[in-house]
Amino acid sequence: MQQPVFALPDHHVATLRGRDAMAFAQAQFMSDVDALADGHWQWSGWLTPKGRVIALFALLKIDAETIHLVLHDTDPGDFAAQLQRFVFRSKVAIETGAMDVGGAFETHAEAEGARAGITPGAIALDFGGEGGARALWIGQQLQAGDDADARDRWTAFDLVHGLPRLVASQTGQWTPQQLSLERLRAYSVRKGCYPGQEIVARTHFLGQAKRGLALFECDAPLEPGQAIDDGGRSAGTIVATANAAGKPLALAVLPLDPRATAPATEGHRLYPAELRGGFAR
Repeated sequence: MQQPVFALPDHHVATLRGRDAMAFAQAQFMSDVDALADGHWQWSGWLTPKGRVIALFALLKIDAETIHLVLHDTDPGDFAAQLQRFVFRSKVAIETGAMDVGGAFETHAEAEGARAGITPGAIALDFGGEGGARALWIGQQLQAGDDADARDRWTAFDLVHGLPRLVASQTGQWTPQQLSLERLRAYSVRKGCYPGQEIVARTHFLGQAKRGLALFECDAPLEPGQAIDDGGRSAGTIVATANAAGKPLALAVLPLDPRATAPATEGHRLYPAELRGGFAR
């Protein structure tokens, strides 16, 4: 760790451990876990039976019996309790609270793309993309400082690259396609059954995705859940917000066609910004 590592208290680690960890993850989560090599990670998530996103996370496979989930903005205790209901007779334990999470605006020699940098006592993931390098660190007793400005910058980076940071009011509301999660390769339409898979696959193969993600800047504070209008016409909803260096940002779900021409929320004009790439794993 070259740069100072700052704490990310809105990120938490849940661990699946046991003989059936891989099979359980493959059956529950929306990414193709079976295709993941040891020491690699991918974006993933957990859906309701109706195909709405409950949680988004980075899924890291350590080996065939150990998977770490780095949860974004999700209470780990609630997540584990809900997931536990589906364990049944599977030989898998769901653990939380043992690892801390921090971030740094730097590269890591061993962490590149989907490959994790695994070192004694800590693991680094390449969370960089177009416009800058980042390393996300997880580990026990991680030495991480408190830096609110760095956290705001981190969240803004997520939004600019199309990673929705879903607060509680926005969970269970949106399908992966409405959140444009194909940009992150966060879900599979071919791997087989998982909760919500039928809805996701039908939307994909029938071309029925009518809404998607858009990035906006504004000159006033923004909040998730705010409605967007377009010349008096209802045009979408803000799902995630950030404020870095005094610049309010928002990700919103809007109709793909027709595109909004004069989007605004609560009387404040929204200015379209371009989503960056290179964040898929």
